[in-house]
Amino acid sequence: MLHTFVAYVEDKPGVLTRVASLFRRLNINIISLTVGHSERVGISRMTIVADAPDQAADRIRASLYKLDHVIDVDDIGRAPSVTRELALIKVAATASNRSGIFELAEVFRARIVDLAPESLMIEITGVESKIEGLIQVLNETENRVIEVCRSGKMTMRRGHHTKGVLRAMGAGEPEMKPGVVPDAIPDNFADNI
Repeated sequence: MLHTFVAYVEDKPGVLTRVASLFRRLNINIISLTVGHSERVGISRMTIVADAPDQAADRIRASLYKLDHVIDVDDIGRAPSVTRELALIKVAATASNRSGIFELAEVFRARIVDLAPESLMIEITGVESKIEGLIQVLNETENRVIEVCRSGKMTMRRGHHTKGVLRAMGAGEPEMKPGVVPDAIPDNFADNI
């Protein structure tokens, strides 16, 4: 089963190596790994999609928490979320088939981002099946796919921010008034589904 983990980590040398080594030690294959800056300076966001048995999800999450420089981990595979992937696809093109490729890109709501005498480059954003569909259609026609570059999955929970996200953004804790008991806010992303 595919599990999607989001980990907030410090921008330090070796963090990516530690995370990849953890999955190697657990004998779990990483399907997709996307890393980039987060909304907070000095903190990166990793989106890790791994193929693992159901019972392994808690073990992976706990093991990630134990790593140095890992701030927070969330298993959002079953939570309501938005998932996207970016792909750049270079296609062989001639004067005779260019218009067909332009029409195909329009059908898939993709964009032509580079045009050369012998090729053109398509940028497409969407779910994995949409990208796979465009590649399949391009391969079924006389258009030859020369090169494909994909970003990996990027996932974000739908809805309101949890306490963990607000803390990662540096928003801090809400001010407490004496004698007033605050509403219970779960300290864990997954508790707020």
